[in-house]
Amino acid sequence: MMELKQQQTSQGTGRGATWLALLTGDARPAHDWPAVRVCDAPLAGQPARYIAVVPDPDNRFPRARAGEVGLVEGWQLARAVQEVVELDRHAAVKRPIVAVIDVPSQAYGRREEVFGIHQALAGAAGAYAEARLAGHPVLGLIVGLAMSGAFLAHGYQANRLIALDDPGVQVHAMGKASAARVTLRSVEALEQLAASVPPMAYDISNFASLGILWKLLRLTDPDRPGEGDIGQVRDALHAALADVLEDRERDLAGRLNGAHRQASRRVRALLQAQWEVAD
Repeated sequence: MMELKQQQTSQGTGRGATWLALLTGDARPAHDWPAVRVCDAPLAGQPARYIAVVPDPDNRFPRARAGEVGLVEGWQLARAVQEVVELDRHAAVKRPIVAVIDVPSQAYGRREEVFGIHQALAGAAGAYAEARLAGHPVLGLIVGLAMSGAFLAHGYQANRLIALDDPGVQVHAMGKASAARVTLRSVEALEQLAASVPPMAYDISNFASLGILWKLLRLTDPDRPGEGDIGQVRDALHAALADVLEDRERDLAGRLNGAHRQASRRVRALLQAQWEVAD
């Protein structure tokens, strides 16, 4: 545990940094970037690339100091993924990419908007999608927050998404305070609404009902995991990798099978029918 604390001190704090260190051991970072940590380490006996966004209190962009995905982080995520795609372009076996996810938001700021944060985050999302379509098994491990455009840029494009079943794990378009302001409600009223409208809820079990997650893991202590917790996560990643390798499809159509995706399935069916008629 002392070794883990030392790794957290040198690599940032938070669950993203914790789990990246646990899964990659003593692997040296592939880059010296302070907020986007990239390590190459084995997964199920083969080389893999692990990527996490961690807090950077000295970030020159103040809005990106608490683990948010900002301008620089978006482009660095894209580069980290594209490097692997290029290295394996002619390889018969494509190495897996594991996105360790604990991101509170994209960076909200005037400078970010002016300099095109939408392009940076789109570049990251596009790189993950390119890797998936090129045959790289892309796995997302949600260990903390997966919020807003940050999650879209880092992890949402994964073939398989695994999440820890814990109150500290949340997936949503925006934080509760922001959502309350946008909808002209109090946080309390928003929570009451979420109780009857699953997509509005913040707890991970409601998100799981949408069919986007491949597996939920209940650990003893996600913040201070023991060997049993670490082994459970490793086993889940190995199983997810095997599942991807057995699946011939590289798209995300399987996510439409969730209990609360009836409307999505119906809309897609109607659009497909209209498209076929027009054709």
